Amino acid sequence: MKFLDYLFHGKELRYIDSYFKMLNGYSPTFTSYNGGVYEMDLTRTAVNSFATHCSKLKPEIEGSALKSLEKTLQHKPNYFMDTTKFIKRLATYVAVEHTAFIIPIEDEYGRLCGWYPLRAQRCEVVEAAGQVYLRYLFANGEHGAIEFERVGIMTDFEYTDDLFGEDNRTLKPTMQLIHTQNEGIINAVKNSANIRFLAKVANMLKPEDIKKERQRFTEDNLSADNDSGMIIYDNKFSELKQVESKPYTPNALQMQNIQENVCTHFGTNMDILQNKFDENTWNAYYEGKIEPFAIQLSLVMTNMSFTERERACGNAIFFSANRLQYASNATKLSVSTQLFDRALLNRNGVMDIWNMAHVEGGEKYYIRKEYAEVSELGKEVTPNAKDEGSGVPNNDPAAIDPDGGGEAN
Repeated sequence: MKFLDYLFHGKELRYIDSYFKMLNGYSPTFTSYNGGVYEMDLTRTAVNSFATHCSKLKPEIEGSALKSLEKTLQHKPNYFMDTTKFIKRLATYVAVEHTAFIIPIEDEYGRLCGWYPLRAQRCEVVEAAGQVYLRYLFANGEHGAIEFERVGIMTDFEYTDDLFGEDNRTLKPTMQLIHTQNEGIINAVKNSANIRFLAKVANMLKPEDIKKERQRFTEDNLSADNDSGMIIYDNKFSELKQVESKPYTPNALQMQNIQENVCTHFGTNMDILQNKFDENTWNAYYEGKIEPFAIQLSLVMTNMSFTERERACGNAIFFSANRLQYASNATKLSVSTQLFDRALLNRNGVMDIWNMAHVEGGEKYYIRKEYAEVSELGKEVTPNAKDEGSGVPNNDPAAIDPDGGGEAN
């Protein structure tokens, strides 16, 4: 099966070459700053960390319109990707290019059967016969097109363009600093490892003679064959000094400033990137980065997958995460106990918090029976004859000792 046929089911694509103009005069052709954002180790780590955490989101479909596709969305949204790869690729596109597209996949009968992410750098919005299309350039040079109203758009840093997010141009100075620092470290390490002696020539020599003497001195004294531990030189050298080799240490303040700039741009910190975060750090990162992405993804996929009438009836797609999985064991234990005792959480819910497999009968809810309404406080509870084990308040004043000494005779 050809890739284009899989996405568009062999539909004949109309020739489209005119660009759709926005009201503000922009031609919505995506351009990305070619500054190698994904080619530097620190920025790639920041992008990958964000995408990895986003990939843990769990999709759910609410309502009956597409309930049959819930397992498809939770396991394999398209033929080439599982759900983790699907979400991670979307998050990577958004973090690197600040724009990503999602197109619906239909079966041969025109019914929705999956979703596929598209990289925005290969997309452009065009118009033909009054209809707006999203045209996509594939790696093999072929083009595909789909009605723009059926496409989902994920964006970040929106300002100048009505359809696409901004590029990473503001990160250019920091990227140049990272490149310069890396080059400086490489050169400094090479120099500190290579230069070991400083020799002063006694007489004037030609450049080629100096080169020969350097080579001869190195072979005679600094090679592995010299096992005597001694260096001997003749009167061709008036002075010979050993250069103290010190390991190169990068400027800590410069490295910290670069790290802070990158972390600020991507809304993260070094504890998140190095997986050293506690529950408070994770909650802040989740609310600042993961949750906005999950909300936008939920809205985008809901709007592109359901009609207006279906959305009005409560059909929606949600992406959520079990944040308690990242809490401390003390917090997990406290939440599990308190919510389980009050029938707000079943056994499978507790297993989810501890990242364990569900158990048989785990969907049942339990509650402790010693709880009572405030209005019933002070009233003794007596067994109910019809239902052993349950009780009803006994309002007979004779049955209660006013002094607390027990029942009256």
